[in-house]
Amino acid sequence: MRFPNRKLHTAVDGEDAGVSAHFRNPFVHELGFTPLQKLKMAVMTVTLFPVRLLFAAFMMLLAWPFAFVATVGHSEDAVEPLSWWRWLVDLVLKAIMRAMWFSGGFHWVRVKGRPALPSEAPILTMAPHSSYFDAIPVTMTMASIVMKAESKDIPVWGTLIKFIRPVFVSRSDQDSRRKTVEEIKRRACSDGEWPQIMIFPEGTCTNRSCLIAFKPGAFIPGVPVQPVLLRYPNEMDTISWTWQGPGAFKILWLTLCQLHNSVEIEYLPTYTPSEEEKKDPALFANNVRRIMAKALGLPIIDYSFEDCQLAMAKGPLRLPRRTCFLEFARLVRCLGLKTGVTDEVLHEEASRARKLCGSRLDVEGFSQYLNHPVTEAVQDIFSLFEEHGKMDVREYVIGLSVVCRPFKYMETIKLAFRMFEAQEDGAVVEDELAVILKTALGIGDFAVCDLFRAIDCQDKGKITFDDFCRFLENCPDFVEQYHCLSEPIPQPSRESTSTSETQPSTNGFCADFSPRDPCTHSAAHSKKQD
Repeated sequence: MRFPNRKLHTAVDGEDAGVSAHFRNPFVHELGFTPLQKLKMAVMTVTLFPVRLLFAAFMMLLAWPFAFVATVGHSEDAVEPLSWWRWLVDLVLKAIMRAMWFSGGFHWVRVKGRPALPSEAPILTMAPHSSYFDAIPVTMTMASIVMKAESKDIPVWGTLIKFIRPVFVSRSDQDSRRKTVEEIKRRACSDGEWPQIMIFPEGTCTNRSCLIAFKPGAFIPGVPVQPVLLRYPNEMDTISWTWQGPGAFKILWLTLCQLHNSVEIEYLPTYTPSEEEKKDPALFANNVRRIMAKALGLPIIDYSFEDCQLAMAKGPLRLPRRTCFLEFARLVRCLGLKTGVTDEVLHEEASRARKLCGSRLDVEGFSQYLNHPVTEAVQDIFSLFEEHGKMDVREYVIGLSVVCRPFKYMETIKLAFRMFEAQEDGAVVEDELAVILKTALGIGDFAVCDLFRAIDCQDKGKITFDDFCRFLENCPDFVEQYHCLSEPIPQPSRESTSTSETQPSTNGFCADFSPRDPCTHSAAHSKKQD
């Protein structure tokens, strides 16, 4: 499995842009330090870091009584005029929060452009979303945000959150997403009576190397929005908090150990949707994203939060940084090939693929197998697997299993053995094991020679799935130990990640509330119609 020679689905300034196999994965953040930088960090850790951390905590505690008084007896649904005392509390809290950020090294916050009034743009769409430090513009404007309902019960933090009158999303309420969208519509259509709502439409954090797919929730109301850009022009990126890379506390530690941290906020002109965009939130979202990407000078890539789950699974077969599965996941999602895929469906697909007896298909044969016409997306999937113009459909089934159940990697390997094993003894040979493992990792090459010999301790020239499982129990880090890859496989940065089927929450501080849609973003909606 490898990146196709054709261009991936990206664009810069409205034009297609090729992305090679060395493109930067938006859900991975790598940090390297020189010896001098490490020495500086060591000095700052015992001098500046504890002082800054204590002062920031003190500022939050100082803000709590003001927010508490302002929210006592306050209804979350009522629209109340901004009284003089609440206006004063608002100024005090902004000053305290600004002092907190100043103590963390954010000495100057550069602001470009003119912030729109709530009556002009009820919704602010901010991108790229890369860290919990993105709360800086929230505390500067006291704009409302969309938050998980559980956050209001957190001591101190919950009181501060309630002051900005957020829209809460409840995980326990199955109808919460619809209610949240309706509440945003109600506030957005109040002619400026409610505070502006600041939304991060990407729905999760990235490393700011591109703009991933915008979720349509912020655009469903069909009201004017003001795009807001965030930049952190620092020599060292200690800000980004992604799914693979430094964890939340390490990011805090590294950032507070910097003498100065730069941040820029740019307000772009208000974007008023056309009648067509009001009817099509996905079109609206894509057009706003293009404007923001052009201003940032970044490419756009149609990856989403659902795709970053692939980077979160723990275990021996964690996906490497340069895996092709992000692109494969996008393609199968947009073709609707993931819809309704269960374990039973995957077993049926495996049986179909096994009956082909390893016969290699051309692109027309593959499209017939999918029961789908030969479109550009089908050709892109085919090019991920093809060699000399043909592909083995068993590799496609392995890939489909990975993206549909990323936390059940052993089930995927078992399914792959079932497709490749010989009928008489249920075993696979070395070349077949190489195909299974490199496809399961979404890479083009996997050094399996030494590994196969270690598993095949009796020198039979073949192994079974049970042999592989027994070996895995004794050597779970076989990929690193047997140097199967040229680069190490990174650990996920979230401590809560597990191998279970529990759906993870975003690593941003704003909750996702967009209606679930298998593919809301389409290439046909990539440009605004005149």
